[in-house]
Amino acid sequence: MTTFGKDTTADEVLADKDLSGQTVFITGANSGLGQEAARAMAARGAHVVMAGRDQGKLDEAVAAIRGEHPDAQLDTIVCDLGNLESIRAATSRARQRFDKIDILINNAGVMASPLMHTADGFELQFGTNHLGHFALTGELMPLIERGTTKRIVNLSSRAHHMAPTNLDDPNFEQRDYNPWVSYGNAKTANVLFTVELERRYALRDIHAYAVHPGGINTNLSRHLDEEMTAALIERVKKSDDNFAFKTIPQGAATTCWAATAPELEGKGGVYCEDCHVAEVDDESSAGGVRSYALDPDSARRLWAISEDMTGVQYPD
Repeated sequence: MTTFGKDTTADEVLADKDLSGQTVFITGANSGLGQEAARAMAARGAHVVMAGRDQGKLDEAVAAIRGEHPDAQLDTIVCDLGNLESIRAATSRARQRFDKIDILINNAGVMASPLMHTADGFELQFGTNHLGHFALTGELMPLIERGTTKRIVNLSSRAHHMAPTNLDDPNFEQRDYNPWVSYGNAKTANVLFTVELERRYALRDIHAYAVHPGGINTNLSRHLDEEMTAALIERVKKSDDNFAFKTIPQGAATTCWAATAPELEGKGGVYCEDCHVAEVDDESSAGGVRSYALDPDSARRLWAISEDMTGVQYPD
């Protein structure tokens, strides 16, 4: 069993791994956890495709990684997960440029934003955090099928405790908008997406994992004002006496663990935290995964809704 835990770093997780020959595609790789996962995996020999909305920021991230690892194999691709046309263009370029994807890390995200909408009219958090990654993954599936590792890692959050996904009103058209309920909806959707990916593709040796990285101070919190930040910290500490912010290297550890851990081979459809598979727990506010986030009927319904909203049809 793993001896890793909440203080483990990405480099420690990957210390004995040789990722030579592996192609890793990471969204939101221009900063924070995505950049750290890209750096750590490139340091172990992986070819890392770094996706983000801004080419300039991607170039800065590449320069930072190469400053530490001059021989890092890095490519970049511009993709706005809040725009289906951008996703189609980016994935078309990816299919032309790359032979395969061994590991897909759906890392990018938006947290607790005001009521905003994507280019296609979806509520921003559900539209970016779930629908954008749903569309991206579907368009990249031909490359994933040609990979060897065939793992998909979806960044979720303990914030899925805040709310199940509202499958009747995902865009807040019939209820008052609350930024934290919206975030909870989207983070639960990330887990449900993982569950249904596993059900559909496990027999093809493609496995999916949802990940809670922990509490980390990154630009994910850019929509929070001082009052919201203080309220969030108070709520978290009240629910978890042992809460402490993780560093970015610690925050990227569970992502790297889910992407590479041999003990997870053939065992997808799970939610991971602190470098282990979390227990189902409908009571604790300090950890675990809610049963509604693993519900297979909700997962199937979300998949059907997502196909309808994005127009993306996954290969049979």
